[in-house]
Amino acid sequence: MNSAAILGASGYSGQETLDRVLAHPGLELLALGSDSLAGSPADALDLRLARLGLPAFSSNDEALAAGADVVFCCLDHERAAALQPPDGTVVVDLSGAHRLADAAAYDEWYGFTHPQPDALAGWSYAVTELLPPTTELIANPGCYATAVLLALLPLVGAIDPESVVVDAKSGVSGAGRTLRESSHAGAVLENLTPYRIGTHQHEPEIAQALGFDVCLVPHLLPIRRGLLATCYAVPTEDDLRERLEAAYAASPVVTVLPAGAAPELSRVQGTDAAEIGLFTDRATGRAIVICAIDNLGKGAAGQAVQNANLALGHDETAGLRLMGVTV
Repeated sequence: MNSAAILGASGYSGQETLDRVLAHPGLELLALGSDSLAGSPADALDLRLARLGLPAFSSNDEALAAGADVVFCCLDHERAAALQPPDGTVVVDLSGAHRLADAAAYDEWYGFTHPQPDALAGWSYAVTELLPPTTELIANPGCYATAVLLALLPLVGAIDPESVVVDAKSGVSGAGRTLRESSHAGAVLENLTPYRIGTHQHEPEIAQALGFDVCLVPHLLPIRRGLLATCYAVPTEDDLRERLEAAYAASPVVTVLPAGAAPELSRVQGTDAAEIGLFTDRATGRAIVICAIDNLGKGAAGQAVQNANLALGHDETAGLRLMGVTV
């Protein structure tokens, strides 16, 4: 049994991580960190937690110092960048603070100067199925990056890098729990909005993993959760399906759908699973690779627990939700 602490447990990613830790047969919750709820009982987050006998909320600093075997960091990017990981502890950072190897890129893409540029080399960027963690310090990929990399990373060398365009759409929870005008119901409902066009912070981590830049246009869907990325590319080889199927043949999380079947959000919402579909545009010959995930599941908390499982020696799927409503 390993002990776990969650920093930023009152946010969406923190709450989703807590749910998976509580369902995990090999993890025991040691500390709940939240500066806004410090001193409050766990049921201040959700009344259903009252009957579980969980520890009260502490500050994030106190939770980090609690001595847990694994720490899930669900803080904002700039706060997480200043994190001082305890020695010998597995730390999974769900923010973007440790995803980029080039510290200078944080000024351009995240709007702050990284406070610990020399420490970035100690973090491993981990898309579990394709780039498993190699260190105790794990940078969990962003939600858009996860979907795009699951779709495209197995195809590197078989598609024209200059041809890649990604149209991606995510539910409003991807914007986090902090109130902002763009996420108010009046701005979201009955609407579809592109945002951060050509400037989204997940672009450099996608390029870092693929080895080339992509054009990414994210959109905000009028739903709570779920993410669908449609990736267009000119193929240079004719074995794209074989490459995808080989990459995920042993994966309990990622499913490559049969020819002609399209991924759907309804099948992955509320889960940590991913669906991938491959199509060819009849008119242009372009490959169309579609990946559906839950932005809070495989795009955040689910992958964080999956990565922690590998680092701690647990079964890869322990604590994960792999099935939604089946019929």
